Amino acid sequence: MARDIAATDAYVTSRRERKKVEMLFAHLKRILKLDRLRLRGPNGARDEFHLAAAAQNLRKLAKLIPVPRPTPA
Repeated sequence: MARDIAATDAYVTSRRERKKVEMLFAHLKRILKLDRLRLRGPNGARDEFHLAAAAQNLRKLAKLIPVPRPTPA
């Protein structure tokens, strides 16, 4: 039954989407050092995670802005 499910288009799409999400979490943990929370309690953890997610989103936004080329003088 598992092989039948794995052969469907929906499963392939789901696997691709899961990979995107997992890569974002891996980036948070590895690059932004979110492997250990520094703030205490659920509210502190939530705030720290939101700050890390905002930083990740800002990096994505920065990649979308084109870099102006210098004009020849």
